[in-house]
Amino acid sequence: MSEATGSGDLKAAMLSAGAEPSVTAVEQRGIEHVPQGSRWGSPASLFWMWAGGVWNVAVLIYGTLLILIFGLSFAQAVVIILIGNLSYLLTGLASLQGPRAGTTTFAISRAPFGPNGNRLPSFFNWVTQVGFEIEGIALVVFAAIALASRAGFLAGTPAEVIFLILALAVQAILPLLGHAAVLKVLRWLAIPFVILFVIMAIITTSKVNLHSASHGAGWGSMLVALALVISVGGLGWTENANYYSRYLPAGSSQRSIVLAVALGGAIPAALLEILGAAVATGVPQASSITSLTAAFPGWFIVPYLIVAIVQLFAINTINLYSSGVTLQSLIPGLHRLQCVAIDTVFCGAFAAYAVFSSRFFSLLTDFLLFIIVWLGPWCAIYLVDWLLRRGRYDTGGLLNERGGRYFRNGGVHWPAIIAQAVGMVAAALWLNAYSPYVSPLSSRIGNSDFSVFMGLFFGGSVYWLLARRSVRAEGEATPDSAMP
Repeated sequence: MSEATGSGDLKAAMLSAGAEPSVTAVEQRGIEHVPQGSRWGSPASLFWMWAGGVWNVAVLIYGTLLILIFGLSFAQAVVIILIGNLSYLLTGLASLQGPRAGTTTFAISRAPFGPNGNRLPSFFNWVTQVGFEIEGIALVVFAAIALASRAGFLAGTPAEVIFLILALAVQAILPLLGHAAVLKVLRWLAIPFVILFVIMAIITTSKVNLHSASHGAGWGSMLVALALVISVGGLGWTENANYYSRYLPAGSSQRSIVLAVALGGAIPAALLEILGAAVATGVPQASSITSLTAAFPGWFIVPYLIVAIVQLFAINTINLYSSGVTLQSLIPGLHRLQCVAIDTVFCGAFAAYAVFSSRFFSLLTDFLLFIIVWLGPWCAIYLVDWLLRRGRYDTGGLLNERGGRYFRNGGVHWPAIIAQAVGMVAAALWLNAYSPYVSPLSSRIGNSDFSVFMGLFFGGSVYWLLARRSVRAEGEATPDSAMP
């Protein structure tokens, strides 16, 4: 949709948009189409939601890893952080389909993959979201243990189990309430999170040593670090973007949506990661939520841990809501309560292993790198398909499990499946997830890592070559009456 035509549609859309629901209103809708009268969101609401979720102490830790794990100098880390967070433009572009189609990401993903073919990337995404939930819950438990120790209580195994159960229960509240609660609460939390960041930046200044003796890392390590930043940054959120933009009126400005999402994610991510890298130059042990307290004066540790726990719950809210809606695409007929319950059980079991494992942070790094293998190709296929059909979706066809415009060959669109497989192989051939896996190309070319770019390029290119004619024709044949 062009901006010229979009402005008139936007005015009409906003006139018909529904009232903003209460934060305590329970969302009844799953992947069903959101009618125009229920669209209450705006691009600005997306900015504050992403800012509230990304402005998180866990993101600061990613910045410390660039120095402490990958051996980058501070200058190298800043360059990698600034380049890597340009990937939030992908999150912005992956937010444009929801307002037009009026449904969720992995319902829209049926357009390129077909209802049955889409089960594969849906499963990958569900595993990815649960993985991020496990990370968040484990970090909450570690922070709670540290908080208890400040109060003079040494938490043993029974206390850690209790912390884990309580964290799982608290985590489920906002995703159970649904979309409006997630957006509003994260918007409210953005401001206190910014204030905490400013305080942290001020009080850690004396610990920073930007002129440390480190000469930095080679280009191979820099590429691996870039892959990590992109993975936890914009690319890592593309599969969730339309879960939150689908409540915007169909005529909302595309430029405003892209800018709101990209800036809402990139600004806090870059600032936090740069601060984390700076702190790591003077506090070599600052590689976790709890060991970061070595950079703080005693009076700030308790407030920091309390706010850190709240922040971790905030970002886990996005993950749990997204995994639940993805599960509804994967297994039609599940209700929100069932999805949250299933996710909580899996998250709790694996989080317990993470909490009691001495390899938590190595497992975390491996997970963050391996998700690139499927995510890059899927993102490219999803966006190329959107471009080929010029954003025209048959909403009824997207939600039709047994027939309709996107059912094609038994519910599988083979060009997308082939492109996904080729993209994943290409990514895996140039992935450096040291130590469990170093790909053949990576080991022969300076331990480099081009997995992100290989997955995006080959996934998108192969899909364009195989599907460009049929998908263009499909888009042209989609009548306006099929659009929201």
